[in-house]
Amino acid sequence: MHADEIETDGALLRTLLADQFPQWAGLPIELVDSFGTDHDIYRLGDDLAARLPRIGWATAQARKEAEWLPRLAPHLPLAVPEPIASGRPGDGYPFDWSIVRWLPGSAVNGTLADSDRAADDLAAFVVALRSIDTTDAPPRTPGRRGGPLGERDEQVRRSITELGDRIVRAAVVRSWDESLAADRWAGDDVWIHADLLPGNLLAVDGRLSAVIDFGGLAVGDPACDLLPAWNVFTGAGRDRYRRALDMDDAAWQRGRGWALSQAVVALPYYWDTNPGMIRQASHALTELLAD
Repeated sequence: MHADEIETDGALLRTLLADQFPQWAGLPIELVDSFGTDHDIYRLGDDLAARLPRIGWATAQARKEAEWLPRLAPHLPLAVPEPIASGRPGDGYPFDWSIVRWLPGSAVNGTLADSDRAADDLAAFVVALRSIDTTDAPPRTPGRRGGPLGERDEQVRRSITELGDRIVRAAVVRSWDESLAADRWAGDDVWIHADLLPGNLLAVDGRLSAVIDFGGLAVGDPACDLLPAWNVFTGAGRDRYRRALDMDDAAWQRGRGWALSQAVVALPYYWDTNPGMIRQASHALTELLAD
């Protein structure tokens, strides 16, 4: 997916475990099927998972999660990853990596039994996350999700041009311009997950159970966590999610902008390499333009 990514496999993980965590080196290893873009995930026995970054810009995530998830988890109504151990480079693999507690469930791609209940459950998670004290929170890098939408303008317009007639360009540009024109967030920055896409939400028996992948964790505009409105929910579920989060029109329009930005930037980048991401981004863009 990336020009300079690192390939991993079970044999590499086995060697890393033998060198650094021999107590787990004999456990069964199984690559987890996903359309994630920055880590390879391996199930390790019944109770653990190993996360190996594929690309350099993802390597800080393990340290961020190890520092912050234990502080955030007690305040959240859904399960989140529990860091167990931190691995280091070795055996030709250049990145820090991590071991977390295995979370049961499957990604919420069409697996939710009750959309209204899922909207309530996810909104409760977002509200709880926003309410946590942000003292000493990691700074948000300019251009990352949660800041002013204008920071993404150049990248979004470049991606729209790259996509050409694969999208309805006039409608996409009009929607983007409307989001840019919305009032900016004027309140205090709050904790945001910033990547609440279907692959980062797990369900057990059709009910939302866990939120994973906190690589985008930051403090910023709460509208950024409206991504599920168009990526997960439709119709009444979308309306219910908005009501549960009590988002005004300006926040809703900024949330549309963040969802559009994610989809439009992902589409040309992953067009030939990640069919799952293309399906997700195409679905979100369709929902945005129809809403």
